Amino acid sequence: MSRRSRSRRQSALRRPGLVALVLAVLLAGWFFWQQRSDQGVPRQAEVPVVDAEPGTLSKPLPLPEPASAGRPPAQPAAAAAGLPVEVGETLDLIARGGPFPHPQDGAVFGNREKRLPPHPRGYYREYTVETPGLGHRGARRIVTGGQPPEVFYYTDDHYDSFRTLQVPR
Repeated sequence: MSRRSRSRRQSALRRPGLVALVLAVLLAGWFFWQQRSDQGVPRQAEVPVVDAEPGTLSKPLPLPEPASAGRPPAQPAAAAAGLPVEVGETLDLIARGGPFPHPQDGAVFGNREKRLPPHPRGYYREYTVETPGLGHRGARRIVTGGQPPEVFYYTDDHYDSFRTLQVPR
């Protein structure tokens, strides 16, 4: 077998790997672009009654006012209502306008699964509720609606279901 035919065969064997690499880079770029397109607008609580079925909302119960203008912090009330104390911490950050621990906090929430009432794009914003011990954002979020926020939702299963929160104004 000549060197030339061996070289052609080796080239042909490398092509699928090269094609796979190019596709992986394109897919990663597309994913990154999609994530960034949901961010951009500057950043700006009701307690769950019961866990709602996926795709449904529970009726709201009042949560004490967030810590602003001399109000007490929401953490103790959130814990007393059966919510993780981190929900109260996140509500306090939202009330103060930050600073938020993750760059994605305050980004537009697209409501692509249509689990929340329909509104124009940009109406909903999402915020991370920290999960102790995790080295990443985890699944817990607060989603707000309106600017300034007028409705609040909590999910602990990465948007599969929401609990309506009510924050006094």
